[in-house]
Amino acid sequence: MSTIDATDQPVTGAARSKNPFDWLAAGWRDLTAAPSVTLAYGLLFFVTSWVIVGALFFFGAEGILFPAIAGWLLVGPILAIGLYHTAQRMAVGKKHSIASAIHIKASSLQQVGFAGALLMVLLLAWVRSAAILYALFFGIRGFPGIEELVNTLFLTWSGIAMVAIGTLVGGLFAALGFAISAFSIPMLLSREIDVFTAMARSASTVWNNFGVMILWGAIIVGLAFVGMITGFLGMIIVFPLLGYATWHAYAAFFGDDPATTGA
Repeated sequence: MSTIDATDQPVTGAARSKNPFDWLAAGWRDLTAAPSVTLAYGLLFFVTSWVIVGALFFFGAEGILFPAIAGWLLVGPILAIGLYHTAQRMAVGKKHSIASAIHIKASSLQQVGFAGALLMVLLLAWVRSAAILYALFFGIRGFPGIEELVNTLFLTWSGIAMVAIGTLVGGLFAALGFAISAFSIPMLLSREIDVFTAMARSASTVWNNFGVMILWGAIIVGLAFVGMITGFLGMIIVFPLLGYATWHAYAAFFGDDPATTGA
C-alpha cells in the first residue's frame, strides 16, 4: 500500500494552528454545526461505557473497574472515526449526516480495524498489569467491594504505594497509546497508508512536538475526567468535542487537503 508524505499534501484555507485550544475551538464549532452526529456519537460512548461497567459487575470483575475505565480511553479514538470523517467533510463544506459519518472507504476500515485490535491488546495488557500489581501488594483474594477498596488504596501505606506504582505503569501504557493513536486514526482515513506506518508517524510527530502534545494530552485527560465523574453523562459532549478537535490537531500537523481524500 502506498504512502503519501505530509509535504505532498497542500494546506487549504486558514493557516493551521498548533495551539491545542484552537483545536478545541474548531471542534466546538463542528460540534454545534453537526448536532445529529454529535448526539449519536456522544450517546454511543455513554451507552457503551455503561455496558462495560455493567458487564464487569455482572461477571464479578469489579476489581478491575478503575483500570478498565482508564484504559477505555486508549480505544476511544477508534469509536471517534465517524467524528473525524464528519470534521473532514465540513472542512470543505460538504454535507454531513450520520449516514455520511459511517460511510468510510473499505481500505481505510480495514486498516482502522487493525489499529483497533492493536489498541485493544494494549488495553488488555494494562488491565492485566493492574491485576498483577494488586495481587503483588494484597495477595490473591476476592474483591472486597468498592468502599473497602477505596479505603485500602488511599488509607493504607501498601495501598498508597500501589496507587503510585500503578499510576506510573498506567501512565506508560497511556503515553504509548496516546503516541501511536494521536494522529494515526485520522491519517488512515485520509491516506492510503498502512497502520504500522501511520502509528510510527504519529509517535514521531508526538515526540517531535513534545510540549504541545503534553498540553493536548493533559486537556484530553482533564476533559475526560470531568465527563466520567458525571456518570459518563458529560462524555455525551466531551467525546464528540475531542473527536472533532483531534481531526483539527491532525490537520494542523499534516496539512491534508480534505478535498483530495475522497471525503
